[in-house]
Amino acid sequence: MNKKIILLVEDNPDDELLAIRALKKNNISNEVVVARDGVEALDYLFGTGAHAGRDMSEMPQIILLDLKLPKIDGFEVLRRLRSDERTKLLPVVVLTSSREEQDLTESYSLGANSYIRKPVNFAQFTEAIRQLGLYWLVLNESPPI
Repeated sequence: MNKKIILLVEDNPDDELLAIRALKKNNISNEVVVARDGVEALDYLFGTGAHAGRDMSEMPQIILLDLKLPKIDGFEVLRRLRSDERTKLLPVVVLTSSREEQDLTESYSLGANSYIRKPVNFAQFTEAIRQLGLYWLVLNESPPI
């Protein structure tokens, strides 16, 4: 994992833009790959579909995963990630607007490393992204993959 790629799995264009703006505002200059549904996320991670032939030695340093996604939801993405040797150790932060306790419990049951509710206002969202970046991209020691 030479490059510290962030995989943002987000179907809401406004939330996608907010996340990218918050990363830039916090001087997090990592490459951000955006997947707008669960199928696109899995294609990227496993080098299939539109991402066939990509360099599979470059995996994301972190995956920011929304739960409510079209085609395949975030729970199924997480289930497939954790069931595959190539991706089972990738850090996954569920970044969602869901307030459902069952979503929180299910996310951790499926192997999420963290669960964060998206703050409503931009200042709080920016601060949450700053802390995420500091912890997951700087402080955290990732397992060798």
